[in-house]
Amino acid sequence: MAGDALIRPTAEPSRRDWIAVMSAMLGAFMAVLDIQITNSSLKDIQGALSATLEEGSWISTSYLVAEIIMIPLTAWLVQLLSARRLAVWVSAGFLVASLLCSMAWSLESMIVFRALQGFTGGALIPLAFTMTLIKLPEHHRAKGMALFAITATFAPSIGPTLGGWLTENWGWEYIFYINVPPGLIMIAGLLYGLEKKAPHWELLKTTDYAGIVTLGLGLGCLQVFLEEGHRKDWLESQLIVGLGSVALVSLILFVILQISRPNPLINLGLFRERNFGLASISSLGLGVGLYGSIYVLPLYLTQIQNYNALQIGEVIMWMGIPQLFLIPLVPKLMQFIAPKWLCAAGFALFGAASFFSGTLNPNFAGPQFSHIQIVRALGQPMLMITISLIATAYIQPQDAGSASSLFNILRNLGGAIGIALLATLLDARAKIYFDYLRESIVPTNPQVDERLQLLTQTLGSEQAALAKLNQIVHEQATIMAYNDAFHFIGIALAVSMLAILLTRKLPQNMAGGGAAH
Repeated sequence: MAGDALIRPTAEPSRRDWIAVMSAMLGAFMAVLDIQITNSSLKDIQGALSATLEEGSWISTSYLVAEIIMIPLTAWLVQLLSARRLAVWVSAGFLVASLLCSMAWSLESMIVFRALQGFTGGALIPLAFTMTLIKLPEHHRAKGMALFAITATFAPSIGPTLGGWLTENWGWEYIFYINVPPGLIMIAGLLYGLEKKAPHWELLKTTDYAGIVTLGLGLGCLQVFLEEGHRKDWLESQLIVGLGSVALVSLILFVILQISRPNPLINLGLFRERNFGLASISSLGLGVGLYGSIYVLPLYLTQIQNYNALQIGEVIMWMGIPQLFLIPLVPKLMQFIAPKWLCAAGFALFGAASFFSGTLNPNFAGPQFSHIQIVRALGQPMLMITISLIATAYIQPQDAGSASSLFNILRNLGGAIGIALLATLLDARAKIYFDYLRESIVPTNPQVDERLQLLTQTLGSEQAALAKLNQIVHEQATIMAYNDAFHFIGIALAVSMLAILLTRKLPQNMAGGGAAH
């Protein structure tokens, strides 16, 4: 994204600069929100479009695939078109795609429109990240990253709640209509805040088209591989094996191309920079934590506690709402505590919340999650703001686009990999625990015999009692598997914390002058 600012900004940002940054953040917020907002409404959308549960999964997958392909292309498109032109075009495209989704007449049309929405939304996320780097001087960087943290953590938190409420009260179409008012505000703000610049069509002659094709194909196939692999039993499916093979070959070719070219599409050499490389490892773990938690928690509450979308939303809100009040405090804390230590503390709190969540039992439901969600809400703002600062502290402005692309791709991939592993882990561990528990369910066990007699008296027959006992064992095995899933998330966050502790101190003025060491 260097075409827009090849020197590090030092002057105080103007009102137009702040409006440009805020408008870009609003766009990123909407793009992230739309990943999650359909999840609680999928049943209604599937019913309206006469789609099965497996077919309906493509409504989310198509968005994610298109989004992850677009994220790394954003830096090149900014150089080609200018930030203003690209931002306005993709914002308008996102609004049009949202309206088309609300008018979808079949599953196929919904998948196409969701892909268009993901493709345009995919540019809004790195645009917001990069605006912070090229529009704000270092002493205001923490404020910019605080705004970006809201898009990355608050949007996924309220997405299922908002989607469930709109669907319940107005209809599923309104989860797409809701994009229109903020979208129009965003376009107006971008038109005002970003300066006009001529496009650089001559770049088309020197563009790394092989890099674009291999990256797009590799990331797209990898995302589908991760999203659909568990549903199709991984290597038992020829489609999944084929997608995995294409992804592997394409991404290896992409890396070779980028390393061997003087002007690569994305500067992979950024990984050699200590802070960026270590923070990128943390970003993968953060993706597992953010998206894995939003996947596992609602699944547990639905499967074990029979919660509906609104009830699940109320539980998740305990993690989302407090962050709005905590995020503005983090830049002030950074004046007294080094960003590295704040970030590590954030990962520790988030990880601790995950381990606390891994103490489930049949009576562990929404009320028991409330205090855990608050612990998580304390940790997430501390790490989301500081991890971005740590990653970009020593990045030159001409590498802002590459840094933004890589950092956001890794967080999204961390989420996709985490969800794929968690879905597989839940199935596998539930089967292992069921077999383990079943071995102790024998008539010679006095406790089993007593429980069977009690169930027989309650239900009226021994057959019904045995069926009920089988159900209880299945439920217990599933709960134990959910405990393992939360522990897995906690371990991923602990690794992220260790990576952050190995980073070097930040420049003095980046932390507001206080303790940037």
